[in-house]
Amino acid sequence: MRATITLLAGSLLTPCIFAAEPPAQLADSVISAPGEQADGPVQGYRAKRSASATRTDTPISEIPQAISVVPAQVLEDLGSSRIDRALDFAGGVSRQNNFGGLTFLNYSVRGFTTGELYRNGFAINRGSYSSPDASAIERLEVLKGPAAALYGRGDPGGLVNIVTKRPQQEAFTQFKASAGRWDRYRSSLNVNTPLNDEGTLLSRVNLALEDNGSFRDHVGNQRQIVNPTLTWQLSPDTLLMIDSEFSRTDSVFDRGIPAVDGKMGAVKRSTFLGEPNDGKIRNENQLLQVSLEHYLNEAWKLRLASHYSQGTLDGNSSEPSRLIGDQVTRFYRERSFEWNDSITQAELHGQFDLAGWQHQTLLGLEYENYRNSQKYPQSVTGLGYGQNIYNPVYGQPKPPIVNPNDFHEHTESYALNLQDQITFSERWSGLLGVRLERFEQTARNRSTRVSNEQTKEVATPRAGVLYQLTPEVGVFANASMSFKPNTIGAQGQVFKPEKGLGYETGLKLDLFDSRLGATVALFHIDKENVLTADPNNPGDSIAAGKARSQGLDLQVSGQLTDALRVIGAYAYIDAEVTKDNSIPEGSDLLGIARNSASLMGVYQFQGGSLQGSEFGAAVNYVGDRSGQTGSNFELPAYTTVDLLARWQATKDLSLGLNLNNLFDRKYYERSFNSVWVMPGDPRNLSVNLTLNL
Repeated sequence: MRATITLLAGSLLTPCIFAAEPPAQLADSVISAPGEQADGPVQGYRAKRSASATRTDTPISEIPQAISVVPAQVLEDLGSSRIDRALDFAGGVSRQNNFGGLTFLNYSVRGFTTGELYRNGFAINRGSYSSPDASAIERLEVLKGPAAALYGRGDPGGLVNIVTKRPQQEAFTQFKASAGRWDRYRSSLNVNTPLNDEGTLLSRVNLALEDNGSFRDHVGNQRQIVNPTLTWQLSPDTLLMIDSEFSRTDSVFDRGIPAVDGKMGAVKRSTFLGEPNDGKIRNENQLLQVSLEHYLNEAWKLRLASHYSQGTLDGNSSEPSRLIGDQVTRFYRERSFEWNDSITQAELHGQFDLAGWQHQTLLGLEYENYRNSQKYPQSVTGLGYGQNIYNPVYGQPKPPIVNPNDFHEHTESYALNLQDQITFSERWSGLLGVRLERFEQTARNRSTRVSNEQTKEVATPRAGVLYQLTPEVGVFANASMSFKPNTIGAQGQVFKPEKGLGYETGLKLDLFDSRLGATVALFHIDKENVLTADPNNPGDSIAAGKARSQGLDLQVSGQLTDALRVIGAYAYIDAEVTKDNSIPEGSDLLGIARNSASLMGVYQFQGGSLQGSEFGAAVNYVGDRSGQTGSNFELPAYTTVDLLARWQATKDLSLGLNLNNLFDRKYYERSFNSVWVMPGDPRNLSVNLTLNL
């Protein structure tokens, strides 16, 4: 590791005067640079550039790591305002616990469950951030494998980075509205406005309102979201970008339905086992991101950026716990969460030649200060506040609160990022990177006044190489590490952080005259220091467990003809527990299907009276998967088929239809255990309108 750090530091700090020849000329204006940019719109379904894997604007074909990009067009075609369905087309991404329907809390990449969610390169999964809304999303980028060398603490399977919509040079206003089954209504407004005649000061505001019912009894939510953004080209060499978001979501807390005798289907999908009079839980979030980019010369750029987010979550819920006969035991819980997170980044980007090799380097510093307060006092669990799973009776008196559950967490981290992207020859390229991070974590149980703290210094390297076998085929391989502080224990304990090590090799394909792109990869990931039961102290945990995931995933996307765009994915994942004190070794990891696949195609008429109109279909398959860790309970496999159509009535007006779950397949999309199982939507139809003003 020391040799790697020395090599990186030497190449990063070598002055550009040693360059054998000058680097390529940069555009005079960042805003007006031609062609696709890593933070810009994608034509059709295939993105060709990304910044998520390197923090630099790099062709995906030159990155020695698998990265799947799902553009905003996929969300629009699916008629979805949430990112869950779009990520079905990323390959190897599975749905996990969504915190009673309130947030996009957990998902899994390559077998490992994570909550890591980023926005323009900044972590936004701190606290209980509400599920991202589609109105501000330009693209979703899934970085596969350990990403700690660039992003710091996280899980080894990968992460999702949301790239938000930026202001454009041309003024436009777009209004959208939709209505669907179960009284689901949504409207959004997208207003892009240049603020001066020179086109150097641009603004964009996305607004969205939702009022949604559900096929689930007594369940619904409302959401309001405002996303103002601003870009200011202060000079040809300097760009200021401001991105902000303000959201409010009111949702009924819903844990779903239980399995009976290990099987689903006995309890109706619509059955709600909470209490309607608990009301809705309110989740409010505010976010501000500011970045300043300045070109020092043609080869070197300085970037300063800051992120601040804060939020609250307040409300009550009655939640099932165990199934006994035809009754579930329940507990009553009151929640009052509050958090804030600030992150500051300073980066120096450079291009130079040294010893006949071309280098694109990154030297970065990052500081984060995160505070999280969680109060969730609750009652004991018992049949005294139970519920009949076949004939629920609501309005029972609330049981007394007996457990205070009052915790506070404070984490500070200081990090140095070093990265070098090297072009050795016309066919050979490589990447070396390391992150040196120190984090200080303090956990306090305020009800018992017990505090625990830990300080760790961690180095997480990565290395990758890519060989361009032919113009159409690139072969790549990489290895990387991850680390993640463990969750706070029930008594406020802190544990040794989880560590991961991943290996990957695969192909990057550019097919049919660049109309179709594909990435296929084989991977193997090990994780250690997973929390497991402490054999010497019943009821406590220790960081001694291990898990392993291996398999294959792929994604394809592109424009097969001028009329037909396609996107699809497949994953085979073998993920299991390899060491634990309570879970049998060899147990499948929660919610991970051995096989999953998806495919969507949309045809657009190129002429005649239907010019611009579209129709298409999407198919999604998810195989059998564990429904509760360490048990024999499984969620059954399912396949859903969705249809879509859009009529381009005029140049500025279109009308659309989305028919989801065409065959009304009964399926269960996620679970946390055999009592908390969330059914998928039955067949439903929505209509939508898009108007350019």
